Order: sequence, then structure tokens, then C-alpha cells
Amino acid sequence: MSYRGRLTTFLVMLAAVIGLAVYVVDTYFLPQSGVTDFTSAQPAGAPVNLTVQTFGQIGFGPHPTWVSYMVQAPDGQWQHNTTWKVPAHTTIHMTVHQYDSGSPLRNQQWGRVQGVAGNVEVLNGTPISEYDSNSGNGVGHTFAIPTLGINVPLVGVDSSASNICSSAPCNSSSVSNTITFTFTTPGPGEYPWQCFVPCGLGYLFGNGGPMSNANFMGGFLDVVQ
Repeated sequence: MSYRGRLTTFLVMLAAVIGLAVYVVDTYFLPQSGVTDFTSAQPAGAPVNLTVQTFGQIGFGPHPTWVSYMVQAPDGQWQHNTTWKVPAHTTIHMTVHQYDSGSPLRNQQWGRVQGVAGNVEVLNGTPISEYDSNSGNGVGHTFAIPTLGINVPLVGVDSSASNICSSAPCNSSSVSNTITFTFTTPGPGEYPWQCFVPCGLGYLFGNGGPMSNANFMGGFLDVVQ
């Protein structure tokens, strides 16, 4: 190959690498434009009630078969946003309605509840500190904020149930598990959260597709003063 040909090939490859790097940073490491604001939903200093649901497939949009989250905005509407603006140094009462089936975790460490009040989640009314994902219906997802040391396993529903949710937002007619827990926000900053189970099965390192895209299985706590 001539020098000109080699140079052209190099420049094309370089542009592809730069483009991929920009895409990864923009879609995963930076907060996205869709933000659900909880900073004015209650008096200053009062706890924030943050309710989300997660399911096996979103049912709409460019990736209808992807697993995803939705959040209930303060006005009661469900939004497909995974960046949530919350006040600093504030108690967050979080409720997760988990509609997806489960499987064994790749690392049983993710079955331990950590970083939340008492290191305990309440699963359908029963407090637990650890869940064995090799038993029962396994774990559907985990809610984790690594920089805050938070990890909460979201136990899966029975995959053979006849009323699995097929399109979001889901409702009480579909089989689900309800998980609640409490944590306190730190000082202002952007704190990424994500899922650490095989939602990205079939992608390189298990971290592609919905696992590496905001508004699906990862997002940010936008903590403000």
C-alpha cells in the first residue's frame, strides 16, 4: 500500500476511535438532557420520596426490547429519565417496583444490601440484608451508586407468570416485587448509578446496549445545594 493509502487508512481509523470515545463519554459518563427534578417537591429539608420501576422491556422508542427504568415525577407522571435532581444532605425514601424476571448474579457480592440505612432493604414487607440469587427467582437488577457505596439487589419475579409486564409504565395488574430503602444524599455533585447484573448479555464484557446507555440501566443523581 502506498504512503497516501496508509495515511488515509490511519486517519479513517483514528476518526472512528475518536467518534467512539466521544459517543461513550456523551452517552454514559455525562448527564443527559432529560432530568426529573425533585428539589421543589417538598419543603426544604424534608425527605424526598423517589419512586421508580424497572422492567424486562420498555415497549416503545428506538429500543423497545431493552430493559429499562422509569421514574415517577412529583406530579405523578411516569418519565423515561434516569437523571434525577435531588437536594444535598437529604433523606431519600426510595421505592422500586421491580417487574422483571431474575437470574443468578455474576458476583454474589451484589446480593448484599450496602450503603443504605441499616444496610437493609424491605422486600414485599420483609426486611432483608442479603439475597441468595441462586435461590428463588434470582435477581432481576441491582440498583448501585458505586461512589456512595450503595448496592441494592432487586429480586426477580417468576418468569413463568402469565402477567409479566410487556410495556412500560407497568401497573398493579402485572406481577412485581416492591423494594424500599432509605439513604442520605452527600454534598453537591453528579453521582452515576447503574445496574450490575447480566442486562447486557450478548454485548462485549456484558456492559453494552441498555447497560451503557443513560435512560435505560444507568443514570445520575444530580445532587444540588
